[in-house]
Amino acid sequence: MKMRRATAVIGRRTLSTTSHDVVVCGGGVVGSSVALHLRARRPDLRVTVLERDQTYAAASAPLSAGGIRQQFTTPANVQLSCYGAHFLREGLALLSGQDPREVQDRIQFREAGYLTLASENGAAALRENVAIQHAGGADWIDLLDPTQLRREFPWLSVDGVGLGAFGRKNEGYFDPWGLLDALRRGAKALGVQYMSGEAASLQVDAGRVTSVLLKDGSFLSCGLVVNACGAHASVLTPSLPIAPRKRCIFAISCPEGDLVRPPGDAPLVVDVSGCYFRGDGSSGRYLCGASPKGADPDCDVDALDTVDHSLFEEVIWPALYERVPAFESLRVESSWAGLYEFCTLDQNAVVGWHPDASNLVVAAGFSGHGLQHAPGVGRAVAELIDSGGYESIDLACLDYGRVVSNEPLFEANVW
Repeated sequence: MKMRRATAVIGRRTLSTTSHDVVVCGGGVVGSSVALHLRARRPDLRVTVLERDQTYAAASAPLSAGGIRQQFTTPANVQLSCYGAHFLREGLALLSGQDPREVQDRIQFREAGYLTLASENGAAALRENVAIQHAGGADWIDLLDPTQLRREFPWLSVDGVGLGAFGRKNEGYFDPWGLLDALRRGAKALGVQYMSGEAASLQVDAGRVTSVLLKDGSFLSCGLVVNACGAHASVLTPSLPIAPRKRCIFAISCPEGDLVRPPGDAPLVVDVSGCYFRGDGSSGRYLCGASPKGADPDCDVDALDTVDHSLFEEVIWPALYERVPAFESLRVESSWAGLYEFCTLDQNAVVGWHPDASNLVVAAGFSGHGLQHAPGVGRAVAELIDSGGYESIDLACLDYGRVVSNEPLFEANVW
């Protein structure tokens, strides 16, 4: 018979004597970051990550465009992305004890910048947004008028553009799978256990989660649970306003011709139309995408088998050609679809204690920015669990309370 360990204390919350002190449901970038930061902070805790698919074939992060920016309209999001850039450059290696060069080789962080374009009617809002970003510490984001945009980006057409915002550092893109892999390696090196299994529901007794019930009928006894299930988070917590949506990405190539084309390390450009593109590391190759126009229905994993090519033909290509004349000639080299965890309340994440279970933390609903915010959210959730409050970035504005009271905190910069 195995001897069970004595009761553990986290912050002001006492954990029951169980086989798992903390069960993190969801082993993607957010869940793995929570596990890594928590184990680094509290090496005495038995932290288990429960992941439905260890291949991550349909996970949101590896199928994303891999961008990071501080260009948000919610101050907490600005600060999360500031930490995210530091984490990509050096924080992950320091926290997990991995070789910095190996980490950089995996992540491949390119500080190519984000270039957000606004129409003349949207110029005032863009100025206000950049003021929020500067107040949050991201003073490297510059406002550029059409003349300055034309000078810095000679391949860009400024027709219909009133103003642009360009992040000169700490913004750009990286390898999403590389970050996930590095987070998992770091967490495992610190003693985090990864288990294969799909969480189906939570057993709650007297206001506490006592176990996580798996789809195969088994269960995990636990002292504390973190719901980091991304697009599937509402399965465990039905009151979460999070829906799985589909987003398509297209890898394109542009042949060399008479017109100047963007370089292979072009910034991630967000057009006034809402379409975006970025360099893909080599000359004449890019990634692009856009949110669907019109209907944006909920979907499941099976829906990822099909890509909406009409979105490219009818929406993305015309917009890109209008913005970059050299994109008149484009070829789709490959395409894929991924799940997008959309917070229907306000397009902001829900992070914090659940009001109906004293040992349940939620970290989900990032609406497209979970990849870049995973490092900061992991650190914040570890602080919340261990000490009972936030010590670095105050994420109280993202608390579950706004869901209960139906008081949205809208994030405007969601693409």
